[in-house]
Amino acid sequence: MEGMLQDKVVVVTGAGRGIGRAIAMQMAAEGAKVVVNDLGSSAGGEGTDVGPAQAVVEEIREAGGEAVASTHSVASWDDAHAMIQTALDAWGRIDGVVNNAGILRDTIFHKMSEADFDSVIAVHLKGSFNVSRAAASHFRKQESGAMVHMTSNSGLIGNFGQANYAAAKMGIVGLSKSIALDMKRFNVRSNCISPTAWSRLTGSIPETAEGAEERLQKIKSMSPDKVAPLAASLISDAAAGISGQIFAVRRNEIFLFSQNRPIRSVHRAEGWTPRAVAEQAFPAFAPSLYALERSADVFAWDPI
Repeated sequence: MEGMLQDKVVVVTGAGRGIGRAIAMQMAAEGAKVVVNDLGSSAGGEGTDVGPAQAVVEEIREAGGEAVASTHSVASWDDAHAMIQTALDAWGRIDGVVNNAGILRDTIFHKMSEADFDSVIAVHLKGSFNVSRAAASHFRKQESGAMVHMTSNSGLIGNFGQANYAAAKMGIVGLSKSIALDMKRFNVRSNCISPTAWSRLTGSIPETAEGAEERLQKIKSMSPDKVAPLAASLISDAAAGISGQIFAVRRNEIFLFSQNRPIRSVHRAEGWTPRAVAEQAFPAFAPSLYALERSADVFAWDPI
């Protein structure tokens, strides 16, 4: 039986380790030809190493699949285009992109440097734009294509010490929705996944925060391969009617996230003054205000 992605060509960024590796392996197992992209840098974005990407390529080939390695940087416009060209040179087309590459530079907000902020935005948000934009011209010409972008509960819900990461991951949600709207006429889809799984990045979360050790032990029980089936299915033709959505994976659970919509309103025929807002609007909204929570507060049960 042919796989769900038979003969499709897919680029997976950050695919040398963790979630990206699991996704690349799953894509290949479903019949896709895979560009395994990984700069080979540290969790903080330092250095380069061709080893991780090439190792995954060898694993795919040993299993009977087709793959090539790419060590291009997603943070570079030119590198992103070269990455897509790698797929075209190898197989003559591009059908899917999974924007998974990322780094972490966590620190409490009042201590975060400009470099900490800029570097994380450059890889996660700008990198997702660069690779998606490089593929978009080809998708438009062939009137088909699919993109999957990794967001995070740190942005969707909240977390300590990750203002840069959360901002990037919420930016990716907006980017994905805009791509979905702009590219719909060309039969191009764009969706987000918020993965909860143990990886090199989650392993770098400081364990000094309250409850962090217990939280990390739960995350360690959720392997990266649990995220891969959803990513593969979203790239496949089976997801033809699904675009602009936000999904989450937590072990064997798949969630569809809500999206921002008005939930309450107040009206004052004579208009508003600052005092009237404070005395009437704020109390009216009080029952519907969101608490300051982290993902562990929202997903309070153990992973299934």
